[in-house]
Order: sequence, then C-alpha cells, then structure tokens
Amino acid sequence: MIGRLALRSLTAHPVRSAVLAAGFGVGVAVMAILLGVAAIVLQQAQSPALVGGGDVLIRLSPAVPARMLLAGTLQSRTLGPRLEAASPFQTDSLFLLHDGRVARVDARGGIPSLERALGDPETTQVEAWRDAPSDSAWTSPSSAAVLRQIDRFHPVPDVPRWNESWAEWLYFNGRSQDARFYLTFMVGSHTAPGQRAAGVRLQLERNGKMEVYTSAAGISDADALRAPDLTIGSSQVRLNDLTYVMHLDLANARGERLRGDITLTAAPGQLVPPIEISGLNGWRTGYVVPVMQGAVDGSLEVGGTMVSLAGGTGYHDHNWGFWEGVSWQWGQGQSGDVSLLYGRVFAPPEAADPERIPGFVGILGPDGPLGYATDVRIAEQDDRDGRPQRITITGHSATLDVTARFDVASAVRTLSQGAFANRGDFLQLRGQYTVNGTAGDREIQFTAPGAAETFRR
Repeated sequence: MIGRLALRSLTAHPVRSAVLAAGFGVGVAVMAILLGVAAIVLQQAQSPALVGGGDVLIRLSPAVPARMLLAGTLQSRTLGPRLEAASPFQTDSLFLLHDGRVARVDARGGIPSLERALGDPETTQVEAWRDAPSDSAWTSPSSAAVLRQIDRFHPVPDVPRWNESWAEWLYFNGRSQDARFYLTFMVGSHTAPGQRAAGVRLQLERNGKMEVYTSAAGISDADALRAPDLTIGSSQVRLNDLTYVMHLDLANARGERLRGDITLTAAPGQLVPPIEISGLNGWRTGYVVPVMQGAVDGSLEVGGTMVSLAGGTGYHDHNWGFWEGVSWQWGQGQSGDVSLLYGRVFAPPEAADPERIPGFVGILGPDGPLGYATDVRIAEQDDRDGRPQRITITGHSATLDVTARFDVASAVRTLSQGAFANRGDFLQLRGQYTVNGTAGDREIQFTAPGAAETFRR
C-alpha cells in the first residue's frame, strides 16, 4: 500500500519529481567530492615538506622524549647509516600584546642548522637564525642525557583520593658467578609537608641462600627530584655518563652489616621508553626500562667476606604511580643480544577495570624492539602448596609470535602491607626462560636465566 501511494505521488507530478531527484543527486555528488578534497588537503597539510622539509615525519606523544629518538633509535646500526638529517620541532600558540590589543600567533620552534639540513625554505632565507648554545644538546645528542631524562622522578600529583599510596623507585637486578642481587631505591608518599619516606632494600643470594638487607630514612621533595641521583641514609646511587654507581651501607634483621659498591653500565639505545597508564579519579602508574641489559661490576663485604660481582650482567627499570589495590605480573630475561620482557598491571576497580588493561610482551635486540604484542596471555601454574611452579607467556601480533616458559627455581615472599594489603603477598621469582617464536623477520629460540614477579594471597 505505501509503495503504491509513493509511486502515484511521483507520477502525478513528474516534473517536480525529476527536479527533486536531480537535486538530491547533485547534493550527494558535491558532498562526496568535498569529502575527497578534504582528505587530500589534510594529507598534504601533514606532509613532511610542508611542515619543514625531510622525507619522514614522526609524531611523538608527550611521554616519549624526542632526544631519545635522536640519540638512540635513529643512531642505531640499522637506521644510522641511512639517516641524512633529523630535526625536532614543536608548534604552539603565542600571544602578542600591543596597545591593549591581543593577537594570537601560531609559532613553530626548531633547530636552525638541522632545519636547513632538511631543506626548510623558511630558515634558509633568514641568515640571522643561528643555533643558540642550548641547541647543542640537540645537534650533538648524548645517550647519557637521554638516560637521565627518562630516569627522572616525578612530583607527587595532587590527587587526594590516592595520594597516600604514591611511590616511585629505581629497581636493579644482576647476577655474577658468585651471587645474584635484587636492589631497590624507593621513595614513598609524604610524611610531612615537603618530606617523604624512603628506603633501600637489597636481596642478596649466594650459596643457595637469600638474605635481605635494608635501611630507611626521610628524604625531601627536592632531593627526590634529583633522581636518578639519590641519597637515602648512608646509601646512594649516581648516574655517571652511562654507568649507575651504587654505594650500599645496609643491615639485615640480625644486625649484620653489608657495605660495598655495585656498578651497572648501560648499552646506548637498549632501553624501553616510558609507558604510563591512567584511570579514573586521577589514578596513574608508569614504567620505563633505562637498561635492558648491561655490564655489572663491583663487590660487597658481608660479615667480613667479600662477594664479587665482577663480570656480571644486570637490568634496571623504574616505576612510579599510585599503588593502592594494585598488583602486577612481570618478567625479563636475556640471552646474548636478545631480551624478553613481559608485564601486566591490575588496577584497582575504582580506577579501571583490571581485566581490560592489556598486558604486553616484547623481544628486544641490540638496536631496540624486534617485535611486541598486547594480545598476551600470562598463565601461572602452582605446585601442590600453592607456590608458583611455571609461568607460560604467549604473545601474538603482526610483528611477534612468541611463547615463553618460565620454570621457577626459587621464590622470595614479601608479606603484604599498607597499600598492597588487599592484593596478597609479593613474590620475586628466579628461574629459567625457554623462548620460541619469531620477532619481526628473526627466528627466536633461546634458554636463559631470568626473573619474574607476581602476587599470591
């Protein structure tokens, strides 16, 4: 019935119907043309030539320092020989005030010499634009400066809901022929205006036995923000060029003293850039790996006995955030020039759905990531007594297809307290990884010692 009425209405006024149909057709065609033109204009507006020259334009988030690319990834053995010139730039709004009037100006800042190397016509025409002394940090990028920048501490955010659970720490682990260690320099939340709790914890494993040595002291906000250079009580860590130098003066529960020095030297470019996750009510947590694999040296005096760390290998990461109700799964291992890294954070339900925050697994080579995936499954298998026995990690993406098995050799349990009380005890695991798969165009197959972390109620 409705179709018949519509047909009779159109045929009753054929001229009007024809004009209406033609109008609709022209309107649709014009809209399609405009959309096509807009897409082309947008693509051209983002072309490297229009924004300052060059062949490739890389857009970075605020969390990823441009200096990290200039001194690390772009100088790698793969990309370095192919790189002719690279220049950072930033756009922003400036406001000019004159005779009581305000004019907004779109401004663009860059490095004149690097811009000219890319063939930027604007800087080429202005002879007065020359590099300032501060530009040398960009024209001669330093791997040490990048390391210091990504390893800096963060001011405590003003988020009343979570403030008491803020903590940030530098974590190191390493192994040598004589011993294995896990070392943390941690700074917690405020205990008074401008003052924060801090502590150092060393877990030293030798001759099949694990001992824990600690110290605690207050630290000011200003001193915390000098990290990665930190002094907590009689212990300290300093970053000298690419080497972390750690002096320790600690004691165990029996009062036995431990004193000595450990060094960890980073390899340029072998790092994981900062990653930060945010949630409701200002919740946030972050993670960066300044040293994926480095050389360990030094020695420790324990009860009159010297423990050598010479010829060892180590790892260093850095965590920050609000930790109330938070737990995680994490692990890493290295074999030759290849490293495995995986992890997943479980946020408190009030901040985010813990099951919807993805995990990650990555394989890194000498020049950076070979492949990574967020389609990750981390399955933990316990023994009869509820202790972790095996962890299986699988990851799949366009650049990665890998399966890793971690067989647990030993576990150190830290009883839950404070912000972690409702997440169970914290377990640090030592064991062996067996990894198989592909990363990029490289076949991955190795067995190597490594570490892992998880929680158990």
